[in-house]
Amino acid sequence: MLTIWKVPTHRANVSSVKRTLLLILLALTACSGGAPNIPSIFASATPVPPTATPLPPTSTPIPLAISINGQGLTADQLKTETSRYTNSMKSLGKTVSPEQALKAVEDDLVSQFLLAEGAKEAGFVVDDNTLKQRVDALEKNIGGTDPQGTAKLAAWEQAHGYTSADFEEMLKLSIASAWMRDKIMSSVPLTAEQVHVRQILLYNEDAAKNYYSQLQAGTSFEELAAQVDPVTHGDIGWFPRGYLSEKTVEDAAFSLQVGAYSPIVSGEVGFHIIKLMENQPARALSPDALNTLQSHAVEDWLANRRKQSSIEIHP
Repeated sequence: MLTIWKVPTHRANVSSVKRTLLLILLALTACSGGAPNIPSIFASATPVPPTATPLPPTSTPIPLAISINGQGLTADQLKTETSRYTNSMKSLGKTVSPEQALKAVEDDLVSQFLLAEGAKEAGFVVDDNTLKQRVDALEKNIGGTDPQGTAKLAAWEQAHGYTSADFEEMLKLSIASAWMRDKIMSSVPLTAEQVHVRQILLYNEDAAKNYYSQLQAGTSFEELAAQVDPVTHGDIGWFPRGYLSEKTVEDAAFSLQVGAYSPIVSGEVGFHIIKLMENQPARALSPDALNTLQSHAVEDWLANRRKQSSIEIHP
């Protein structure tokens, strides 16, 4: 028995309501020729889709003050690194302006991020074990035989504005960039073509012209070099390409035949006349020359990497 609505309880109305319902049902049956067709307003309501639970809001990423290929440091992290650099300069008795400190830190951090990126591409990853070994070494270094090395390192971090997480991230960056720097430096050969040179260095162009005239008149190079420099007689030793700061002098030296001297070469520090004493195609590099070439190799690698990278610095 289908109850469509609640029938009033007044006894006088019961019979009339029943008659009305019966007439409606009979009429519907007659029209359809079958079972009564219940109007849609009495049919079961269309199910309402459940209300979706809203997702919790995601945190807004903190903008990067320095961005290198999508990685970098926030303004707070950059401020901490700049402050640390300024304090380290003070401890060395050097004073730097805020602008100088910021520029130095920005350049160093960009280099570190690029080197670390190169290390990752080369397959080097700073895993937990590597990080732990470095932290243990730092604790030992800062604490010596003191068992409180861990506490002292934590105090150092706090004094320099680091959280533990920030310090570990910067340490990972340092480890990876140092690994890549060593890899680049190790690619420099231990031998290179080198020349042995003497020079006559004058700080006045007219004086240089006078000495050059004497050379052309037949005066020996060694005699004139000894007059200008009685101590070394102008001997500047052996050097490879890329060693001298005076590139014009270096180019002149490598263009000469053994025993020949150059025309006057203008450089940043004066006027040079160069004589090539010896040349060796594969001579072992001195420690200083090797260090110089290795530094140049890192600088060249970074310069090329910068050209290929997306670097943004927001003041």
